[in-house]
Amino acid sequence: MHGIYHLTAFVALGLGVTGAALTLNKASGQAPQPIAAQELRPASSFGSIADQRARSIALFEEAGKVLQHPRCVNCHPATDRPRQTDSRRLHLPLVVRSADGHGAPGMRCGTCHQANNFDPARIPGNDHWHLAPASMTWESRSLGQICEQLKDPARNGNRDIAAIANHVVTDTLVIWAWSPGLGRTPAPGSNKQFGELLRGWADAGAYCPMP
Repeated sequence: MHGIYHLTAFVALGLGVTGAALTLNKASGQAPQPIAAQELRPASSFGSIADQRARSIALFEEAGKVLQHPRCVNCHPATDRPRQTDSRRLHLPLVVRSADGHGAPGMRCGTCHQANNFDPARIPGNDHWHLAPASMTWESRSLGQICEQLKDPARNGNRDIAAIANHVVTDTLVIWAWSPGLGRTPAPGSNKQFGELLRGWADAGAYCPMP
């Protein structure tokens, strides 16, 4: 039991979200950086935009509040290391993507991240916790660049736009972003609203903002 306790404590401290970790951050002069929960405008509210291209872009920009939120960007990093917490700092302990996105041997994502959130240790969980492919890097990318990635079958897992719109409302790891557990800010709005925004974007021509 002592070994399990020490492993859990180590991982929890590494995540930087327990009370002890927050105390360490304050002691070092690094104040926690919480972000405010955001709402999403309903897709129906964009119907008054007569120009189809402008409406499509406006819908995607609203959906971008989710795409560029820490709950998403942390698992779509620019390097092989995930990020964590609302401040999007590098994951501790050190882990890397590996070929399948599930971590290197001996440090697989599933070693610590189980099927569900474990709030006592502030460890998020999902039954297929992993990093997005390197081709789907969103960190440091503009919303226009992210949009082009989503539309490109060579980078998005060979999905068409309809499949992308379906993916975001059926994939449990995407849905997790709205129930991320204690110490993490949920993605803006709701998963249903997010899906409706992307479907509206697709129906209006799937136009992208300027890169």
